[in-house]
Amino acid sequence: MASPTATVSADTRDKPRLSFWQIWNMSFGFLGIQFGFALQNSNMSRIFETMGAKTDEIAYLWLAAPITGLLVQPIIGYISDRTWSPRWGRRRPFFFIGALLASISLVVMPNVSALWMAAGMLWVLDSSINISMEPFRALVGDVLPSEQRTTGFAAQTFFIGVGAIVGSSLPWIFANWFGVENTPQPGQISLSLKYAFYVGGLVFFLAVLWTILRTREYPPENLAEFEAEKRRTAGLVNGFKESFQGIFHMPRTMRQLAVVQFFSWFALFSMWIYTTQAVTSHIFHTTDTTSALYNKGGDWVGVCFSMYNGLSAVVALLLPWVAGRTSRRFTHMLCLVLGGLGLISIYFVQDYHYLLVSMVGVGIAWASILSVPYAMLAGALPANKMGYYMGVFNFFIVIPQGVAGLVLGPLTKHVFNEQPIYTLILGGASMILAGLLTLRVNDADDVRLTTAEPTALEGAAYDTPVELDPRL
Repeated sequence: MASPTATVSADTRDKPRLSFWQIWNMSFGFLGIQFGFALQNSNMSRIFETMGAKTDEIAYLWLAAPITGLLVQPIIGYISDRTWSPRWGRRRPFFFIGALLASISLVVMPNVSALWMAAGMLWVLDSSINISMEPFRALVGDVLPSEQRTTGFAAQTFFIGVGAIVGSSLPWIFANWFGVENTPQPGQISLSLKYAFYVGGLVFFLAVLWTILRTREYPPENLAEFEAEKRRTAGLVNGFKESFQGIFHMPRTMRQLAVVQFFSWFALFSMWIYTTQAVTSHIFHTTDTTSALYNKGGDWVGVCFSMYNGLSAVVALLLPWVAGRTSRRFTHMLCLVLGGLGLISIYFVQDYHYLLVSMVGVGIAWASILSVPYAMLAGALPANKMGYYMGVFNFFIVIPQGVAGLVLGPLTKHVFNEQPIYTLILGGASMILAGLLTLRVNDADDVRLTTAEPTALEGAAYDTPVELDPRL
């Protein structure tokens, strides 16, 4: 247990504080990354169903997402930890490669003509997004001092929210604002959805490119030692081995957060897989994918996802302020409980417009999930393995998604009698449980406010001396 007067370690204290615009530039790429994720999360189940997938098959098809994350993120973290170029830096080469591949995948996805093609493109798309995303998490730990990390992750969450607002709503915007065709022939993807994916591909690449060109990375503190360690641990096989062995050597805080992450992401995956089916069947009372009513419901799900992502962008700015006056544990617990209640409330909605109210709780939870656990984790990790452990931590995002992909289909079909609305209720209960489990996390690096008043984005960037309060 750290004492209440412990000081911040030298490797984080000696890093220079960054300005508002420096944090802005290093986080801007997440705008594009979330464009891709938003289009994927709000539309893949719709594409699968359009290509002929049955309700209980959709969860299995979504297994591509957790499996690619399980394989790609820890390996990219491991390799990027051992990468350094005076010109390109450590993380930026992976930003570029992932962005290029993901942009191409987004253009190809809406042109699939069979279920197996859609499933295969999900594997390619999710892998590509993960190549870009994992190093963004590690970048915060690389360049920000401890007292600015909550702000850094909150800034990423802000851009995630902004990107998802437009990305999730694009099919609805094209159909309702520009009159683009939205009722396709059987087995065809609507033109409004195609245009949305095309725009998403362009935005993804340009936003990540902005971060690549406008962000500076620091070289390893001891370049000779870095090169020696890189030679000693070189090889992809060694990377696989060390990444999976890392599960058994996690710091205490990371082990505790892993349980919280499991139930949080199980809930999120149930929402991403089954919200379209739950809303169209429970509220719009149709399962006909060629009907105008079904596609209206599918588009409204995109608006709902835009709503919770947009709200998360605002909430992300407030989280450092709330955490500074309470604790990161309490803040995360409160947000997850509100998110669980939001998912459960969908069952009681009759007028589809009120789904936006349900999304308020989900948006608050999403803002915290994307920032607070990483802020708690970063302070418990050794600086020279930040990318590696961030990749290992991703196991506890993708493992619950894999479990959800395996069990939610049979549950929905046999236990819930093919009524996916009950799958969302299960997800809500899982998120509430995750919130309660947060209270047992050892967050010894939680930096509390002493005298200065934080402002929105700079809520965790204090000019006064800091003390660490374990608040166990």
